[in-house]
Order: sequence, then C-alpha cells, then structure tokens
Amino acid sequence: MTEIKIQTEFIKLDALLKFSNLVSSGGEAKIRIAEGEVLVNGESCTMRGKKLRPGDSVTLDGETVKIV
Repeated sequence: MTEIKIQTEFIKLDALLKFSNLVSSGGEAKIRIAEGEVLVNGESCTMRGKKLRPGDSVTLDGETVKIV
C-alpha cells in the first residue's frame, strides 16, 4: 500500500489516480472510473469528481493508495 500525503482538505478521484501514477492520463482515469474498475474504501465508485479525504483508500488493478 502506498501512502499519498495531501496538503489540501480533499483531492478528487481522477486527480488522485493521475497523481499516484495508477493511470497514465486523465482520459484513462475517466474511462476506468466510468467502467467501475476503481474501488474507494472497498466499494466501486463511478463518480470522477468524488472528493477523497485523509483516511480514504483507492484501489485499482490490485494497487492500493491511502490518503494521509
């Protein structure tokens, strides 16, 4: 599990996927989220603009990123 530290109150799901290198582009993030491949806190999430806060975790292709 990788930990990502954010300095703001939240980060949007698509931005986190790009920032953590789980996807290579915003277009890829949009498609992967829309197809329900991304798990937020263990549940499928199709909201690209989902606000993630410290304590949340995101999983894609078996790779998990936790926000701290």
